[in-house]
Order: sequence, then structure tokens, then C-alpha cells
Amino acid sequence: MIRKNKQFSHNVIEEGPPFNCSIFPSVTKCVLHGRESQTLVCDITTLLRSSSNHSFFPYFMLVAFEGGSIFRAFLLLLSFPLLCTLGFDLRMRFMIFITFCGLRLKDMDVVARAVLPKFYLEDLNLRVYEVLDSVGSRLVFTSLPRIMVEGFLKDDLNVEVVQGSELHTIWNGKYFSGFLATSSGQLLLKKDAALRKHFGEKKPDLGIASLTADDLKFISVCKESYVVTEEDRKPSSTTIMPRKKYPKPLIFHDGRLAFFPTPFATLKMFIWLPIGLTLGIIRTLAVLLLPHKMSIFVIKSTGLIFKYKIHHQNNQNNPISPKGKNGGVLYVCNHRTLLDPVFLNLAVQKPLAALTYSLSRFSEVISPIRTVKLKRDRTQDAKTIENLLNEGDLVVCPEGTTCREPYLLRFSSLFAELTDEIVPVAVNTHVTMFYGTTASGFKWLDHIFFAINPRPCYSVEVLVKLPRELTVSGGKSSHEVANYIQSKLADALGFECTNLTRRDKYLMLAGNEGLVNDDNIPRNVFQWKTGRVKK
Repeated sequence: MIRKNKQFSHNVIEEGPPFNCSIFPSVTKCVLHGRESQTLVCDITTLLRSSSNHSFFPYFMLVAFEGGSIFRAFLLLLSFPLLCTLGFDLRMRFMIFITFCGLRLKDMDVVARAVLPKFYLEDLNLRVYEVLDSVGSRLVFTSLPRIMVEGFLKDDLNVEVVQGSELHTIWNGKYFSGFLATSSGQLLLKKDAALRKHFGEKKPDLGIASLTADDLKFISVCKESYVVTEEDRKPSSTTIMPRKKYPKPLIFHDGRLAFFPTPFATLKMFIWLPIGLTLGIIRTLAVLLLPHKMSIFVIKSTGLIFKYKIHHQNNQNNPISPKGKNGGVLYVCNHRTLLDPVFLNLAVQKPLAALTYSLSRFSEVISPIRTVKLKRDRTQDAKTIENLLNEGDLVVCPEGTTCREPYLLRFSSLFAELTDEIVPVAVNTHVTMFYGTTASGFKWLDHIFFAINPRPCYSVEVLVKLPRELTVSGGKSSHEVANYIQSKLADALGFECTNLTRRDKYLMLAGNEGLVNDDNIPRNVFQWKTGRVKK
């Protein structure tokens, strides 16, 4: 007998021929050893904990919001009640049309490379991934658009072959029409037929599938088959993928959404937006117009969590020193958002100037503190920093760009050559709805997205001033000083140090070096560098 799963699924086999799910053991029974020479086939929905109902709605929402616009995302959300009434074929076609109609291939490529992998990694089913990782050859057959899953599967999970639904393009292949490609004509619904066509008379060694009629038929042609039950998807220590077991370190990712956009979570976001925009304006005006202490009171009263700590040697009762050799004190921060110098200014409550590498004109105009752009010319930048230190205290972020994850990028050593009055500052942030940074989007919106979060958190810890014996004047090289400060900040924050740079980030997320557009950067240019994490 076949029953209809009301929660967005295929027909689910309950009992009786031809496929009784009891004939296939749970994936938890699969032996991992001795499979190095074997071939595994599965669907990507089998690999993910949240896709037991085959809706994949959150991933379409990510493409609609990040690759399209907030209006496209709202339209997709409005369609959700209708989607629930449709069969799998119509539902998938409808979501594809809303998500992809008029979407640029260029934008989809950015989303597939820089946004979706983060959510896929966090959603991986640990037990199923362990089976996937134990085999020598991996193939994925899926009804989902191939362009949504291929990059992650091949670059992160080392899948050799990915077959999925192909999408039609228009205007010399620059835009999606929202329809399926005429070459394929249909969704890849008959995965068992695609499997037989690929292997011919041979049979794959191992197959894993969900408890649906199509998937059970799909793995029935395999020599050895297992199923992922609802129990196998429930959050537990055996299903949730810990960060340390990710196939590659998750260091860089892009996009604005900081939450997994299920229908209910997305609805909450749209309900919150008018309130968030109001609070964002209040928080911004408070920082711009009010004295430090009053500004802190106002932003805290609106729900923004601001924690700061100044170590005893650096407080007003025991100052660092009146002047450094070039006049002012250099505060060296790790970089989380463009607001780092602003919140440091609130913490120390004295005038500061901030060095920036790239800042939008809008952000520069409304900044409550002075900002000075560096030119990325070592000689010219050195003169700029020396002049600014002669005028007063200065803030610099030697990473050169922001990093959202608990890692520190390589520190430029230029600052260490110019002063001995160096104070490390550990900065951390936490958001629940929107990220306040971007690599490929509009940077002038960064502070707005951070400010409209329901309860954003900023923490600033001003560490003890660097001892003279650890500075260049004390006999250390500028690189040794930079590496030492990087390690001190990593210890204070509980982060890991890396050798990755601003250039690495932009090559991976935006396909350029953060300076000029370069359409010839290969898709996997970042692949060999993701392992450069200092332990």
C-alpha cells in the first residue's frame, strides 16, 4: 500500500510489493571498512538531514534571495501554500520557474560557489557522509537542478559524476528562462533509468536512498542497498556533522542570510524586517549623534548586545603611554565587520582614526570616526600611517578583509615596522538573521544589514600592550611581530590562525582579487588552499 506523506514528499512505501522498505537495512548497519575500491550511488537529498521530505525549499529560497532579490524570495514564500498541494513533478517545476526565471547565470554561479556550500556542510548527515567517504568512487543522481548541487558535490565531497535536471537558458546563455532544457525535456525523475544508462550491464556496488518509491526503485539495481529512515535523520551526535569533520575547513562564505531559510523562518524574517529597519535607524543615529556613554545605553536598550573589556594596564588609571615614537597608539584588530573601529571607539571612548582598504563612499560619509583609505602601495601606505600616528591614535585591521568564521587570516606586517606602541584588540560578532559583510554584494549595505538583526552582538577586548622586547625595536622582525599578534588574538578569541589572505577570499567568493573583475578565474582556484590552517 502507498500512502501520501502530507509534508511535501514523494509517495512513501508503507508495505507490500514490489518494494518493502524492510528488505533494505538502515544506513546505520552499513560496514565502512574495505570499500576503497567500491562505487556508491545516491541522491543529494539522501546526504542531507533536512531533506527527508524532498522539498528542498530552503535551498531554492537561498538562490532566490541571494542570487535574485528580496522580492523574488517573497514571491517564492507566497507560493508555498500552493506548492504543498502539488505533486512532486509540478512542485519542482513551479519552484524552478519562480527561482530561476530571469536569473543571471553569473549570479547563480556566485551563489553555488560562495553561499550554498556553507548550508550543505551544516546540513550533512554525518552517518551517511561516513559511508560516502569510505568508498573510492561516488556518483549522484538527482531531480534537482544540476547547477544547484554540482559545485558542492564535486569540489567538497569529491563526487565524480553528477546527473540532475538541466535548465534552459536565453540571451546567449546569460539568463535562465525558468524552464527545463529542451535537451532533457523533463526532470530527472526516473533515476533508475539514468543509473542503468550510465552503468550499462554493470551494477554499482552500493546504493543509499530515502524511503520513497522512486528512490527504493533506484537503489534496487545496486549490489548492496541501504535506506535513510526518519530516525536516521533526527538530530543527534551520530547525525550532526561537527565542524572538525567537515571535508574542508569552512573559512569563507558569502551571502546575507545567516539562518537556514525554512518556510517558517523566512516568514519570521519578513515579519521582522519593518521592526528591524526601525531599530537599525535608531542604532545608527545613536552611534552617529550621541556621546559615547549615551550611545552605548541607547543601542543596548534596542537589543544590541555590546560587551567590552579593557585590560588593567590599558585603562585610564594606568595608561599605555602618552605618546608612541610616532605620536599615537596603534590598535591592531582582527576584522569581523566594517564596524570594528566604531565599536572600539565606543569601548575606549577617545578619538580614533581608522585605516581602511576598501570602503564605500556612503559608509565613509556616515562614519562617526575618521577613515583613511590605504592604497596597497607599501611605501605610500607607510607614509600615510606614520602621518596619522603623529596626529593621534589609530586603528588598523592587518587581515585586510573580514572573516565570518572562527579563523584569522594572515596579518600584513607593515604596521609593525612603524611603531612600538601596539595594542592588540580581539573583536567578535554574532548575528542570527543577516550577515553584515559581503564579498560580491553591495558593501554600502553592510552596516545596515548588521544593524537590523534582532539581537546582534559585538564584543571588544583590548589586550595588554605589546612589550618592547616583542617589537621591532626589541629585535624582532616585523613578520614575527605580526604572527605573534595574530596568535595572541586567536588565543583570546578561541580562533585558528591561517595563512590565507584577502586575495584568497575574493578569488574563492567573487572570482576576482577584490580589485578588478576577472572572468577567467577557475571555479576551483581556492580548492588547494583550504587546508592551509595552522594547527
